Amino acid sequence: MSRAWDLVVFDWDGTLMDSTAAITRSIQAACREVGVPEPESAQASFVIGLGLVDALRRVAPSLSPDDYERVAQAYRRHYFAQARELVLFDGVVPLLRRLRERGMRLAVATGKSRTGLELALEQSGLRPLFDATRTADETASKPHPRMLLELVDELAASPGDTLMIGDTTHDLQMADNAGIAAVAVSYGAHGAEELLRLAPLHVADSVPALGRFLLQDDTGMR
Repeated sequence: MSRAWDLVVFDWDGTLMDSTAAITRSIQAACREVGVPEPESAQASFVIGLGLVDALRRVAPSLSPDDYERVAQAYRRHYFAQARELVLFDGVVPLLRRLRERGMRLAVATGKSRTGLELALEQSGLRPLFDATRTADETASKPHPRMLLELVDELAASPGDTLMIGDTTHDLQMADNAGIAAVAVSYGAHGAEELLRLAPLHVADSVPALGRFLLQDDTGMR
């Protein structure tokens, strides 16, 4: 059942921005560059949403911790080479504006670095729509609840009046660990079957479908 939330927290990649394929390619290219086995696309996309070091631990388990920064630098180089070509999913801007018109506050909780998120906010023009943001390099990585709880605390919100929206099981696990309700979107990195196992309030297969769930009586989201 839909309701009006005081604070709605969005993941970024795969939820607001169509960047899953670019991140997957960049992880694979970085692994090739440093000579570790290249992960399959499904394996690389599964770690999207985690902080970069946590992601590398999963996709390149043979990698020495001493080499994490070398792979991270390679990843950033490959990703930023294509970052300015990435676009928001259709309908994101109208949805965010409608939520703000309804009096809901908006935030971002992402596995991106602060540098990466600032670039994305600048190129998308979405910066004015968000009240607060957190990135994985300035707090704990998902699924630890810290970044979500920090946003709740910063904005003096209540966990019971906060909603997390994301495209991965990492987002849903973070919300559960924080005692916060979650909605999943299945058009990003993780499929609907994986997401449903974590029992979100709803799984939307498109941004318009997400809007219809959040704003059920708003015909402008059809």
